[in-house]
Amino acid sequence: MASKRGTLSINSDNILPIIKKWMYSDHDIFFRELISNGCDAITKLKKLEVMGEYSFPENHKNKIQVIVNPEEKTLKFIDTGLGMTADEVEEYITQIAFSGATQFLEKYKDKTNEDQIIGHFGLGFYSAFMVADEVQIDTLSYKEDATPVHWSSDGGTEYEIGDGNRTEVGTEITLFLNEESVEFANEYRAREIIEKYCSFMPVEIFLSKANAPQEYETIEESELKEGDVVVEHIHEDAKTEEKENENGEKEVVEISPAKEMVKIHKRPVSLSDTNPLWMKHPNECTEEEYKDFYRKVFMDYKEPLFWIHLNMDYPFNLKGILYFPKINMEYESIEGTIKLYNNQVFIADNIKEVIPEFLMLLKGVIDCPDLPLNVSRSALQNDGFVKKISDYISKKVADKLSGMCKTDRDNYEKYWDDIAPFIKFGYIKDEKFAEKMGDFILYKNLEGKYLTLQDCLDENKEKHENTIFYVTNEKEQSQYINMFKEEGIDAVIMPAAIDSPFISHVEQKKEGLKFLRIDTDLNAAFKEDVKEDDEEFKKTSEELTECFKKALNNDKLDIKVEKMKNAGVASMITVSEDTRRMQDMMKMYSMGGMDMGMFGGTGETLVLNANHPLVQYVLGHKDDANTSKICEQLYDLASLSHGPLAPDRMTAFVSRSNEIMMIMAGEKTESEKAE
Repeated sequence: MASKRGTLSINSDNILPIIKKWMYSDHDIFFRELISNGCDAITKLKKLEVMGEYSFPENHKNKIQVIVNPEEKTLKFIDTGLGMTADEVEEYITQIAFSGATQFLEKYKDKTNEDQIIGHFGLGFYSAFMVADEVQIDTLSYKEDATPVHWSSDGGTEYEIGDGNRTEVGTEITLFLNEESVEFANEYRAREIIEKYCSFMPVEIFLSKANAPQEYETIEESELKEGDVVVEHIHEDAKTEEKENENGEKEVVEISPAKEMVKIHKRPVSLSDTNPLWMKHPNECTEEEYKDFYRKVFMDYKEPLFWIHLNMDYPFNLKGILYFPKINMEYESIEGTIKLYNNQVFIADNIKEVIPEFLMLLKGVIDCPDLPLNVSRSALQNDGFVKKISDYISKKVADKLSGMCKTDRDNYEKYWDDIAPFIKFGYIKDEKFAEKMGDFILYKNLEGKYLTLQDCLDENKEKHENTIFYVTNEKEQSQYINMFKEEGIDAVIMPAAIDSPFISHVEQKKEGLKFLRIDTDLNAAFKEDVKEDDEEFKKTSEELTECFKKALNNDKLDIKVEKMKNAGVASMITVSEDTRRMQDMMKMYSMGGMDMGMFGGTGETLVLNANHPLVQYVLGHKDDANTSKICEQLYDLASLSHGPLAPDRMTAFVSRSNEIMMIMAGEKTESEKAE
C-alpha cells in the first residue's frame, strides 16, 4: 500500500497532555497496558484456531517478548497475536476510544490531577506516550494475504502509516523513550515492573536485553528438549576415589558415573506463571504449594495460619485465595494486602469496594473477570455488582471459620488469638457476618480455656448471671485476678484494642448482658457483710476517709472502706465501667487531658480494707508524723496495681519508699537530718 499521512481522530488537542498528567502518578503502568494488549491479541487468535478460522504454524509457541535497549533508549513489546491490517490500525489506533472529549474536559476540568483520570478515556495503548517521544507499530494480520503495516507517531495529533516488513503474524511495538524515562530501558527495572503487574498473565513473557552476549548452560543429554540450541557435546568421565575396604585394603571406587552432557544456549525463563495457584481447583493444590505461593507473592516468610480458596462460577466468576497471616501486634502493621486481578491481569492492591473492610487485615489474591472495570483497567466502577462480590467473600470467610469451629475445634482454638482481631472487627462492621459468627467467637478465661459466649454465661450463671468479667492486662490486674481465683470467680482475657468497641457491640446485641472489668468494683464475694446500722463501722469509715483525703490533699477523691475477706490486701483502686470506657474513648481520640467530671464521671475510687493492719494503724495513729506517708504509699500501691503512675507521681513514690526503708532501718531520713 502507498504511504500516507493522517490526523488522529481526537476532539480536543488537550487530551494527550491530560493523559501525561495522569501518568505522573503511576508512570510505569504502560508495561501492563501493552503486555495486556498482547495477551488479548494472543487469546483472540487461540479462539480463532479453536473455531477453525486459523491454524498456528508447526512448532509455534505463543509468547510475549520485551526487549530493552539502553544504548538506543528503546523498548520493544512483541506478541504472537492476531495482528492488524492497515484498516484495523486506522480503526483501533488512530481513532482514540473516546467520544465527547470537549464535554468531558469541561466536566472534569477541576479533577485533572486525580490519579485515575486516564480511566475515563480507555487509552491503554496511548499510555506509551507517557514515556516515549515516538512510538512505532509493526504488525502483520493473521488474515490470508494480509500485508505488513508500519505505523508511527511522535505523540502529537499526526501519524504516518504505510507498508511494513514484518514476516510473522503478530505485533511489535517500539518505544523511543524520552530523557525522563530512560530508566525503563534498564533490564532490572523492567523486570521489577513486569513482575509487579504481569507475574500471572496467561501468556509466557520473556525479557531480554538487545545485543547482550549469548549465555550458556550445561545439561545432561537426556534433558535435551526440542528447540534447544546445542553448542557442543561434552563427555564427562566417571569420577573415582580411593577408599579402604572391609579388609583394610585400598581400592578405587566409582563415586559418579560417566555422563554425556551438552552445552546449550541458556533457556529463557518466563516471568509469568500462566497457571497460578488460584486458577486451580482446591483439590489439586497441596499444603506446601499454598505456603510457597504465599511466600512468593507476599514476601512473608512467616507461615500463614490457614487459608480459604475461593472458587465460584455463579452468579459471577470469582477465584482467589485468602490467607490469615500470623500477626505480631506489637512490632508491625496489621494491614494486609489483597491483590486484585482481572483475568490474571494485576489491577491494584486493596481495592476496598471488593474486599470487606475487616478483611483488609488479610493477605490474598482475588481474580474476577466479571469486575466492572473502566477501560484502562485502573479502577473499579462502583455498582451493586461489586457489593455482591464483597458480600460473597464475607460469607465464604464466615463459612470457613464457623465450619472450622464445629469440626476442627482444636486448630480453631490454636489459631484463635491470631484471628480474633479479624473476626471481632468483622462482627462490628458487618451485620451479616456478625449473625453467622456470633456463636463461634471465643473468649479465653483465666485458666486458658476457650469458651463461647453462651459457655461463659452458663458457667457463671449462679455467681454472676448475665455478667462477664474481663481482664485487659494480666500483669497490672494481677491483684484482682488472684482475688477472683481465690473466690472461684471466672473472667475472660481481652487485651486487644479492638476488644473495647467489640464488647460494647455485643452488649447492644445481647439484651441484659453486661461486661465488667475485674477492677470495676469490689465484688460482694470479696467482702464481709456489714450491717447497715453498724455505727462503729460508719465512724471508722468517716475517720479513715477524712484522714486519707487530708494526707493526699485531695477532697474530690472517692474513698470506700470495706471489710475484705483477704486481710493481705490493704488498698485497691476501682473505676466504674462507664467511666473507664469513656476514658478509653478519650484516649482513642487524643482527649486524655480532659477532666472526666465534665462528663459526669465518678473517676477512680480508693477502696481501703478495714481488716488490714496498716489501715488499722492509720486509724489509730492519725496524728503521727509518718501516717501521711503510709496513706500516700497505700494510695500509690493501689494505683500501681491498676496501672502505671504519672512520671512526677512515680518519682515521689520512689523517694517515699526509700524514706520508709530508712525509717525501718532506724536511720534518719533526709528531712529529719535537715531538722
